[in-house]
Amino acid sequence: MSAELAALARRSFLGQVSTGMAGLALADLLRDAPASAAEPLSGGALAEPHLVPRARQVLQIFCPGAASHIDLWDHKPELDRRDGERLPGEEEFLSFQGPNGPLMRSPWPFAPAGESGKPISTLLPHMARHVDDIAFIHSMTSRTNTHGPGCVFMNSCFTREGFPTAGAWVSYAYGTLNSNLPTYVAIQDVRGEPPNGKANWSSGFLPARHQGIPLSAQQPLRNLRPPESVTEREERTTRDLLRALNERHAAAHPAESELQARIAAYELAARMQLAAPAAADLASESESTHAAYGTADENPLKAAYARNCLLARRLLEQGVRYVSLYCASRASAVDGLLNWDAHKTLKGDYERHGPVFDQPTAALLDDLKQRGLLNDVLVLWTTEFGRMPTRQSTTQGRDHNPDAFTCWMMGAGVRGGVSYGATDDFGRRSVTDVATAYDFHATVLELLGIDHERLTYYHNGTNRRLTDVHGHPIRAIMA
Repeated sequence: MSAELAALARRSFLGQVSTGMAGLALADLLRDAPASAAEPLSGGALAEPHLVPRARQVLQIFCPGAASHIDLWDHKPELDRRDGERLPGEEEFLSFQGPNGPLMRSPWPFAPAGESGKPISTLLPHMARHVDDIAFIHSMTSRTNTHGPGCVFMNSCFTREGFPTAGAWVSYAYGTLNSNLPTYVAIQDVRGEPPNGKANWSSGFLPARHQGIPLSAQQPLRNLRPPESVTEREERTTRDLLRALNERHAAAHPAESELQARIAAYELAARMQLAAPAAADLASESESTHAAYGTADENPLKAAYARNCLLARRLLEQGVRYVSLYCASRASAVDGLLNWDAHKTLKGDYERHGPVFDQPTAALLDDLKQRGLLNDVLVLWTTEFGRMPTRQSTTQGRDHNPDAFTCWMMGAGVRGGVSYGATDDFGRRSVTDVATAYDFHATVLELLGIDHERLTYYHNGTNRRLTDVHGHPIRAIMA
C-alpha cells in the first residue's frame, strides 16, 4: 500500500471510529430492548379517554402490614360495650395464627370530626381535620390473609406476582405528563420495601417502561450523576455528538421509526439527570413547609416519612402521573416492628406507627389542597386487609382479617364526607355493599376517564385487564 493510500485509510478510520463506538454502545443497549419500546414515549395506548376524566394523576398512600380498620377509621360502639366477651357465633374461630381470645375494644377512643361528625380514632388527630374531604369505603374484602399476596392483590388485583400494578396500567393507558421524569414512581419507606417488594410496582407483562421507578428522599435515583472524571463540558459535547449522529442516521433511514423510539427512551435517562435531582431537592422548600410536614422531627422514622411526603408533593407538582407512597415496610421477626402487623402488642405498635403516619400525611393533604393540586390529583389510602375484633389468644394484639377492612379516596372526582358500605357490629365482616380490590380500581380508572373493561393488553392468548373479569365502579363516592 502506498503512503498516500495508507494515510487515507488512517484518516477514514479516525473519522469513523467515534461513529463506530457509538454504534457499538447503541447496539448493546438495543440488544435486550423489547420491541414494544417502539411505542410513543409521551402518549399512551389510548388515543383519547373512554370517559370524561375527573382526575389526571394519582397519589396512592399504602400502609403495609394490614392497618386495623377498627382502630383507625371504623368505629364500633358495640365492640366497646362487649369488650372481653366471646365473638358471637365464632367463639372457636381459627384465624391466620390460630385461636382467638375475647373481643378487644380499641385502646384509643373515637371522636367525631369535621362538619360530618365522622368518628375517627384519637390516634390520628391531624388526619381528623380531613374527614369532610374523604370518601371512606368500609366494606373492603380481600382474597388472601397473607401479607405478600395481599399487598400485590391490592396493587394489581392478582394474588400472584407477574401481573401489572395499577400504576403500570395507568402509565400504559396515558403515558407521561412530563417527558423529563418517570411516569410512575414508588416512594419506599426508610424501613425498607413492603411485603413482596418490587412486585408492588411491577409492569408485569406490560412493556418494562411502565414499571414504577423506586425513589425516596433518602435514596435518590441511582446512576444519574456522571463520573467525577467527566466534566460538564465533556458530557454536553458528547451528547451533542450523539444527537448529530442519531439525526444523520434518522435522515438516512426514515422508515426505521422503531429505532428512533428506542433512542428516545435512552435520551429520557439523560434528561432525568437534570430534572430528577431538581424535583427531589427538598432544600428549596420553606421552613414553614418543613415544619408543617415534620421533616426535622426528633423521631427519625417520622422525619424520614415526612420527607417522602414532601417529595411526593413535588413529584405530583412536576407532573408525575402515578405516585405510590409507602408508610412502613416488610414484616420482621418481631411482629409490628416495621409495619402495621400488630399480632402481639397492638397498643405499643400503633403508638409507634400512628404518629409517623399522622402529621406528615395530613400536611401532605393540606399542601395538595392549598396549591389546587386536588383538582387533578386523586388520593388513595390503602392497606392489604384488616384485623380481627378479637385479641389473639394469650396476646394483646389482633390477627389478620381479610373479610373486612377500610380504604378511602379523596381529591379529584371524589365526594367528600361520605362512608360507603359497612361491617357488622364488631368489624368482623363486611356486610353492606361489600367491595373488592376490583371495584376499588374500577373506580380509580373511571375517575381517570378509563372504562376498566376496555383497557386491555393481549398476553398469553387473552386480553388481560387490571380488574381481571370482575369489578364495578363505586359511583356512590363520585362527585
